[in-house]
Amino acid sequence: MRISTKGRYSLEALLYMTLLPKGEFTSTRAIAENIGVSKGYLEQLFIPLREKGIIQGVRGPQGGYFPGKDPKEIRVGDILRAVEGSLELVDCLLSRECPVKDACRSVHTWGELYREISDCVDSISLEDLAAAYEKMDQAEYTI
Repeated sequence: MRISTKGRYSLEALLYMTLLPKGEFTSTRAIAENIGVSKGYLEQLFIPLREKGIIQGVRGPQGGYFPGKDPKEIRVGDILRAVEGSLELVDCLLSRECPVKDACRSVHTWGELYREISDCVDSISLEDLAAAYEKMDQAEYTI
């Protein structure tokens, strides 16, 4: 399984917004500059994130974006599914009409991997990521 730039940049954008002071929102331009992606690409990523209620926006010259829910309620899995689609590793898990499903020896393995990945990404909230980032940012590094 490979997470595309859609998933990576969406997660980075949401982490950036989460790290802002509570109640503050920011422009797509500021987010794009800070995470290293084009403003146009970021705006495309925000479409499904808005549709799922993961982010919200305020229009106007002083407008911007902010997380649509409390960061402890937004899971990494929510973000990835919004922009990547299903996290299932093989198409046969999505289809109930697989012609060899009853005889397939590996379907159990793919199902278990899917459950493990889902459990992992669904166990991590934006609040968890922000706390880890802040802890990492405050750490003293010595050589």
